Amino acid sequence: MAETSSKIAAGEMEMKGVNKSFGPKVVLDGISISIKRGSFTCICGPSGGGKTTLMNILAGYLMPDEGACLFNGESVTEPNPERIAVFQETSLFDWMTLWDNVLFGPKIQGMNLKEASEKARDLIDLSGLTGFETKFPGQLSGGMQRRAELIRALINDPQVLLLDEPFRGLDAMTRSMMQEYFLKVFETTSTTMLLITAELEEAVFMGDMVYLLSAMPAKVKKEMLLPLPRPRLLEMQTSPEFARLHIEAYETMEEEARKTFELMPSGS
Repeated sequence: MAETSSKIAAGEMEMKGVNKSFGPKVVLDGISISIKRGSFTCICGPSGGGKTTLMNILAGYLMPDEGACLFNGESVTEPNPERIAVFQETSLFDWMTLWDNVLFGPKIQGMNLKEASEKARDLIDLSGLTGFETKFPGQLSGGMQRRAELIRALINDPQVLLLDEPFRGLDAMTRSMMQEYFLKVFETTSTTMLLITAELEEAVFMGDMVYLLSAMPAKVKKEMLLPLPRPRLLEMQTSPEFARLHIEAYETMEEEARKTFELMPSGS
């Protein structure tokens, strides 16, 4: 394996001109994005517009037809524990307690369990889940399950955490609390994060950079730097600067949302 270039910081990803089709259906068309080390990058686009396909390529589950997907300067060809994906559907094991779910990865990788247990306690405390260690996933709320998913990913010390609409299906209050929680984790760790979402407000609130995608076939329609200060707090969403950025993103994406709506079958 070639050595990582000294100019590439650990925890960086890049897509260069990525195309992906399934049969005659073109899903991604020349996607180029850059995910900087220690940044919170968002990718936002219409529902059904190819975002999950893009995530699967970043995670190493799919290969592009053309173009390149790079992690620390090297081609992504398979999943890697330094690049962990958290998808919409829960992957917690129903038959394991929260504690056993969290420690599953370290046990499989042969990590020092004493050190892993200490880290698990810190992460569980940070997540507000102390006291729920012996509960099974079915005994946890949706928001608690999402936090447990994040703990299970973070305990493996990934360089990049890939998040595919992790708040989808949560009620508005829980969603807001989860956004604040994810931001707290990001702002207290060195983990690079990429969030895929269909929610413009969420992308503007959480990200340092957002890539706005067109309707399928997905292209990068606009790149937006989000110069909002950190830490990000919910009350920031009432600020004039947040409103300006949200309106800019909305105006960019309105046409794409209409295209998607017009393509829906009649009666759907």
